[in-house]
Amino acid sequence: MTFIAKPRLHHPTLTQNKVGYTRRDYEGKVSTLCAGCGHDSISAAIIQAAWELDIEPHRVAKLSGIGCSSKTPDYFLGASHGFNTVHGRMPSVLTGAALANRDLLYLGVSGDGDSASIGLGQFAHAMRRGVNMVYIVENNGVYGLTKGQFSATADRGSKSKKGVMNTDSAIDLAGLALQLGATYVARSFSGDKGQLVPLIKGAIQHGGAAFIDVISPCVAFNNHAGSTRSYDYVREHNEAVNRIDFIDLAPQAVADPAAGEVITLPQPHGGFMRLRKLHHAYDPTNRMAAMSQLQASLAAGEVATGLLYVESGSQDMHAHMGTVKAPLNALGVEALCPGAEALQRINDALR
Repeated sequence: MTFIAKPRLHHPTLTQNKVGYTRRDYEGKVSTLCAGCGHDSISAAIIQAAWELDIEPHRVAKLSGIGCSSKTPDYFLGASHGFNTVHGRMPSVLTGAALANRDLLYLGVSGDGDSASIGLGQFAHAMRRGVNMVYIVENNGVYGLTKGQFSATADRGSKSKKGVMNTDSAIDLAGLALQLGATYVARSFSGDKGQLVPLIKGAIQHGGAAFIDVISPCVAFNNHAGSTRSYDYVREHNEAVNRIDFIDLAPQAVADPAAGEVITLPQPHGGFMRLRKLHHAYDPTNRMAAMSQLQASLAAGEVATGLLYVESGSQDMHAHMGTVKAPLNALGVEALCPGAEALQRINDALR
């Protein structure tokens, strides 16, 4: 097998962001996925979002499990921290890392097999605990590494490449994330970069459990007629509920839009997110409305995309647990081991 290495030198005219990095600085190794795989488009969207947000690569920790999707962190943010866990265990390893060092930005990349089957329990606890992370599922409805069996997210009635029909009900990870308490829930399509990039930017800036279900067609095993995860099907049935116009990282004066057209939401880092409604009756700040929208779209055979739900002023796991402001990995021996008397007082308080 021949591996192609990217040149380390960058052209001097490449545009730099506010922290001095070009877009190339956020790239990783050359992808070994199939040509046309939707996962590569997601990697490109992550690169673009990180560059536009002026994020220093060393501030990011990217974690994954097993599967085609879990290979993709090798293809973006090559200068960031990275950890490839065992199958389905990315959320718990990320939770431990986030508890130890709250100063990093945590990006968890998974697949529908990794999160909806062996890792379903792990996914559930990361959402309900409010782990401050961006959880991206690259959802193609099949097990690509093992030659195209249906995954747990495959729609009932969808046909495999060999013509077999799926008779099992699908697990809707976006719906589960809503039920479990995630405070930022979105769905997008790998072929819609204009929608996906701002959704990722919003998730990074959210400051809580942010989940994005990205439909990402598998060109080898699930891009044929009869599949509900093919490029053609998603393009024909994509029903966007809103559009993020921009995300401001610093407050600024803006003209008031027409009532009901735009929702302005304050963000933890001091700026604002602005959502332009496409369905005027839909309220993305109402959890029940988001769950109803998902069910209505499913019944109509449509794919609801966009920011399905966002909770302004949400709290993360550190706030729930009351952890100290300093990262645990930065605490000294005296703080971590205060002595027998202090331990006894803690034990007495729990009796």
